[in-house]
Amino acid sequence: MTNLNELRLQELKHIERERKSKVLVLAASVLDADILPHLYELLMGIERTERLDVVLYGRGGEINAARRIGLLLHEFTEHLCFLVPYHCQSSFTVLTLSGHEVIASDLATFSPIDPRLNAMDANEEGGIQELDSENIRLFNDMCKNWFDLDIQQEEIRMQLFASVASSIFPTTLTSLYRSTLELQHIAKELLAFQLPKESVEYRSDIVKQLLFGYHSHSYAITRADLKQLGLKVKRDKTVEAMAWQVAKTLNGAIGGGVRRTPQDPRNDVLLATSGHALVRQRHMDSIAPIWQEITL
Repeated sequence: MTNLNELRLQELKHIERERKSKVLVLAASVLDADILPHLYELLMGIERTERLDVVLYGRGGEINAARRIGLLLHEFTEHLCFLVPYHCQSSFTVLTLSGHEVIASDLATFSPIDPRLNAMDANEEGGIQELDSENIRLFNDMCKNWFDLDIQQEEIRMQLFASVASSIFPTTLTSLYRSTLELQHIAKELLAFQLPKESVEYRSDIVKQLLFGYHSHSYAITRADLKQLGLKVKRDKTVEAMAWQVAKTLNGAIGGGVRRTPQDPRNDVLLATSGHALVRQRHMDSIAPIWQEITL
């Protein structure tokens, strides 16, 4: 496993000098609310600053955690910028909507933000299935386009609904529907920070595209794609090169896949400033994760 001490203080200070800002690193296997108190303490350590640059690295997590993190970051800066060298998918993509700007590298990878839900399988006792909102929402379209079913007929619509409800608990469908509404609301709320002068309709169209405009949750959205949508995404080759050095360390240090053996502790969160750093580890013999300070 890459030593986290390789995330050198010098790399973060280089970005701060180049950008005349304070720099924060937020890397996580899964974004969750447990991060918030530790993030809050780090932010209090650097105090309120005119410009805050946040290096993001992660593939997803809790949408409400993304919302709370975005709101918290705005309490500590006048200008929030996200630096995205590589992975920034799902809830991390949602988080970037709250930034006044996003600097993304050629390798930066964002994703659609359509929600997923883990639920009990109605046809398999004790089984768990992951439900993708778009797979369910587009079921009628698939029946119409692939099988030429006339979904305008009430009888056919009721049969289609019955077939879905027999496989998925109706309350689970409702939960997925509510999750979609919640995510849509959160994305609009955060996007208002980035595009305050644009109309509500303009921001809503961007959110709808991120929610419903792609064919899979894993679709790789690029810097150019987000810029074309109307988001404030740009490039800065000098800063990108610095952020990439940080990403290389994170890529070899965060997540279960970088362990030598399954019994080794897993680093799943890193929070760092140019003066302080915390890592969260999960151990096989411990239920609760352990937060540790590390020296940069």
